[in-house]
Amino acid sequence: MPGTLYGTLYGVGLGPGDPELVTIKAARLIGAADVVAYHSARHGRSIARGIAEPYLRGDQVEEQLVYPVTTETVTDYQGAIDAFYAEAAARLAAHLEAGRDVVLLAEGDPLFYGSYMHMHKRLAGRFRAEVVPGVTSVAGAAAALGQPLVERDEVLTVLPGTLPREELAERLRVTDSAAVMKLGRTFGTVRAAFEDAGKLDRARFVERATMAGQRTGALADVDPASVPYFSIAILPGEVAASVPEEPTDPVSGDSRQSDYRHSRGGVTVVGTGPAGRDWLTPQTAAALAEADDLVGYGPYLDRVPPNPRQTRHASDNRVEAERAAHALDLAASGRSVVVVSAGDPGVFAMATAVLEVASEPKYLDVPVRVLPGLTAAQAVAAAVGAPLGHDYAMISLSDRLKPWETVVDRLVHAAQADLAIAIYNPRSKARPWQVGAARDALLAHRAPETPVVLGRDVGGAGERITVTTLGELDPELVDMRTLVIVGSSRTRTVTRGGRTTVFTPRHY
Repeated sequence: MPGTLYGTLYGVGLGPGDPELVTIKAARLIGAADVVAYHSARHGRSIARGIAEPYLRGDQVEEQLVYPVTTETVTDYQGAIDAFYAEAAARLAAHLEAGRDVVLLAEGDPLFYGSYMHMHKRLAGRFRAEVVPGVTSVAGAAAALGQPLVERDEVLTVLPGTLPREELAERLRVTDSAAVMKLGRTFGTVRAAFEDAGKLDRARFVERATMAGQRTGALADVDPASVPYFSIAILPGEVAASVPEEPTDPVSGDSRQSDYRHSRGGVTVVGTGPAGRDWLTPQTAAALAEADDLVGYGPYLDRVPPNPRQTRHASDNRVEAERAAHALDLAASGRSVVVVSAGDPGVFAMATAVLEVASEPKYLDVPVRVLPGLTAAQAVAAAVGAPLGHDYAMISLSDRLKPWETVVDRLVHAAQADLAIAIYNPRSKARPWQVGAARDALLAHRAPETPVVLGRDVGGAGERITVTTLGELDPELVDMRTLVIVGSSRTRTVTRGGRTTVFTPRHY
């Protein structure tokens, strides 16, 4: 078993050749390693080391593992290569036993036709070993061609060019897409197998993918004498290689681009949560990414990163009906429109305004959906514990859309019902007096010691949480960006680890 003081063996994939395709993790490990090992031919040059060179420190121990033979130089090639791997493993084991970390470089991916696997099989049972995957030559070749390999249910087959011609042709015949590795001296056989399979006309060739000497072309046009080992034959799938046509009218043959857009037009009302992107749900993020147009109050739209493909329609916070109608008109023309709210769109936000306008006859055929978001009440409550852990009410102090007498009546009834209360829109420049008036109305039915939480800009740069009591509530601490939570008679405050926790028990 590996000893605790032993070094770690890292099989590090370098990708197909471009040093910029080395992963961040691979670059970090290469720079930190005590020993860097790599294979090379007898001429001493190592492609792997060349790829990794930008990440080497310059003072590391380098172990060059030079292949001693080729298939042309010995009769017992496999015996000679097995002896080489055993000797190379012993050299690396000496470093690992001395507590040195060893990075063994591998072109492409270490476990995809790579030399690293021979060291892994010999050393992983004795030492800790970690494999860092790399971009494969197949992926590099597809990128060089700008050609998808497979799509939908197509099957990709990876084949070594060393297979007999008949077997290679049969496998090519029955697959949708293929990548044939290890060309060079096998190229003639590989080309013939493609021809036997009736797929030579679709086959493509990539030499030194992503490297300085990269070359691509039709497989049928390649001179066999010029093919290096680092090349690959690609058979793209027929579906992946096809180019979709623009939808056309089945009768007139005219383009149906505008009809297609109309078929996907609709309005999605989303809530971005109380602050930045971390508060978005994946469902909302996906809707924002797919939209053609974003409609909303300017500061809320500012929470969504700009996308040059999209058009933004910002408006004042007091024109909700006009904003909803604008969004619905855009959707009726075939646009995919997202109306952006803060928090949850169904809690004192845009969902009701959009649905109300969408109920007009001219918009009845425009699809509208609402996606939930994290509310300000939830965010503030979680910041202090669980003051809304039992029954509670949500009430807005704004009297712009309902009479102040109605606001007070609801506050009083919530207090008489002994509900915790989350208070939205508590104060503005035009309504500076309402927090004090609401406090006084609640004190007629709730003890002065009732816990009160003031949460401002929770999740944002200006986050401020204040825990006070109803009797000591100072309206000057509250602004329009503050949410107020008033506890019930059961709500408790507890100091834990120097911090005040507020919660409302679920039992009576």
